[in-house]
Amino acid sequence: MLKYNLFQIKRFFTLSFISIMPYFMMSHSFAQAQIPQNASERYVSEMFQYLASQVALQRGDIALSYQTMFNLAKNTRDPRIAQSAMEIALAAQSPEASLESARLWDELTPDSDTNSKEVYLTLLMLNNKWNEAVEPTIKYLKSQTPAKREAFLTQLLPIISKSNNQDVSNVAIANIINALKPLPKNTNILFIYALGEEKLGHFANMEKVLLSIINQKPDDASALNALGYSYADRNINLTEALRLILKANALSPNDPYILDSLGWVYFRLGRNDLAIQYLTQSFNQLAEAEVGAHLGEVLWVNQQPEAAEKIWRKAESSNASQTTLRETLKRLRPDWSSSEIFDETISRQWDGRFAITINAKQTKNGGNGAFTLTHENLNDNLEIRGPLGTSIAKINITPSRATLEQSGQTITAIDADQLVFQATQLPIPARGLSAWLAGFSRPGSPGTVKRNEAGQVIEIIQDGWLLKYTWNAVNKLQRLNMTRSNQDGDIEVRLIID
Repeated sequence: MLKYNLFQIKRFFTLSFISIMPYFMMSHSFAQAQIPQNASERYVSEMFQYLASQVALQRGDIALSYQTMFNLAKNTRDPRIAQSAMEIALAAQSPEASLESARLWDELTPDSDTNSKEVYLTLLMLNNKWNEAVEPTIKYLKSQTPAKREAFLTQLLPIISKSNNQDVSNVAIANIINALKPLPKNTNILFIYALGEEKLGHFANMEKVLLSIINQKPDDASALNALGYSYADRNINLTEALRLILKANALSPNDPYILDSLGWVYFRLGRNDLAIQYLTQSFNQLAEAEVGAHLGEVLWVNQQPEAAEKIWRKAESSNASQTTLRETLKRLRPDWSSSEIFDETISRQWDGRFAITINAKQTKNGGNGAFTLTHENLNDNLEIRGPLGTSIAKINITPSRATLEQSGQTITAIDADQLVFQATQLPIPARGLSAWLAGFSRPGSPGTVKRNEAGQVIEIIQDGWLLKYTWNAVNKLQRLNMTRSNQDGDIEVRLIID
């Protein structure tokens, strides 16, 4: 659990206790009047769990309080108890637990009640699970009126603005809107939709939407800049691109994003002197990865390789997962990659051993074993074996979900790491492991990269993990040490590649 407001949690608990008490009273009356011993014992057990959760809360053990309430919700299948568990997690500012209990609340709630659905979808997006949110959001919004759809999408604007990967969130919104008719009227939603359409390669529709915004709001600097940048990035309509971006710059001087666009269009026009001037101004204001990718490329083309590499290193320390930066380095500095350029469409396999040490407040343990990770067609297949070679679990990881095969059963979930922990009771970070083993930060999440003088990746920080690399003389990965620390303790995962 993260930080929490004990007063707020106690208030939630008091209100939820009042609302749920009738459930227990009805159960008790039913147990006494209809079904004798077993129902009565069940009632006593459920009441005990509920009170135990309250006692844990009063003592300040928020994690125990939440877990007890969540388990009670799973056992009773009562949506009100699941909602109470979610409220405890929200007040404790634990996004993972909030999502876990919101999913259960929604699962137990009739489709006619939209509150649980909206909360669950919102929490998916707050947790940056944009791909996973697309399908259920479309299903939900298709059952709503156009006015309700627009109201829900409008409520998402602050969440979208705080996404840790704007490209992913914009594409998710575009996919959602493409499944709904008619288009929203809110120009802020339409702007995000247009950006997503560009990332999807739907350029004609992107231009149509941006031009409709500009027709409604001729001085919309963001729309002018977005359309001008798209032309410049595709190296088309450069005269019009320059006109649009200059107008945006006049409306919003010194905006780093517009300065980046201005530098990029000048680069396309062959004016490298102006390109470096404006891109440098932008990067000095906002050391953002995409701006660094642009500035580094112009310096590289301008025969300034050392200056370019310095900018690229700084950009990677900002967000090495940024798409434009990754693509730029693949084109211009492929030797900065591991033995092969990381291409998610290339099939790969890693075999190795792992050892885990857990030094937590309440426990000190760990485990060891072996693993095989196969990457193919954007999917990962991870097999975890025990010390004697016996298969413990097989996990298939796709961009939107993960599936666990264990003891003849198949379990599907959104979070691959959660499934691995469920199978092994060990905190093995399965999500993005294939990218990390290839020496890259995983797509879809901000990550920083540090390189040695030879350009080899020696450190990545992503998803709360610190990764340290050891390579051999032919640039093959030998060891990967992963550590994570939080208020609950320290975890170290050591991988040795065979």
